[in-house]
Amino acid sequence: MATKETVYTKDPANKKINVVREFDAPVEKVWKAWTEPSQLDQWWAPKPWKATTQEMDFREGGHWRYYMEGPGGERHYCRADYELIVYDQSYTGLDAFCDEQGKINEEFPRMHWEVVFSPAGKGTKTEIEITFAKAGDLEKILEMGFEDGFRMAHENLDELLNTI
Repeated sequence: MATKETVYTKDPANKKINVVREFDAPVEKVWKAWTEPSQLDQWWAPKPWKATTQEMDFREGGHWRYYMEGPGGERHYCRADYELIVYDQSYTGLDAFCDEQGKINEEFPRMHWEVVFSPAGKGTKTEIEITFAKAGDLEKILEMGFEDGFRMAHENLDELLNTI
């Protein structure tokens, strides 16, 4: 399996981060890895962290509540609220940090995600556009280690796609 690179393009003027990554698996397989909780839990968190889905309702108007647990047992709770879904092609939604019950933590930036899946040779190209309300929100997420964490999660996804 070829090593792929996660490419980030920061656009502070428009309060956006664009992320492009190719995976050596067909669109249907990559789509399932991004939209089925049993698979998301296996790759979403950067090691040694683990992701655990609390509940998921993958439909327009639905949401995904999960937490990432660190090696010391600390937990960071998150939620994604789905807006538009075009099966095997794209979805959009709002992502946020929250408490254990899913109440959004306003101290952290909320991010609007658009994730697009397209064939790329024998694999799949994912293009992710993340938009923030304020340029400072973009900077805060970057300072929290978003780039390294998401890159590591993509490496986890490479491993998962190689086994399913």
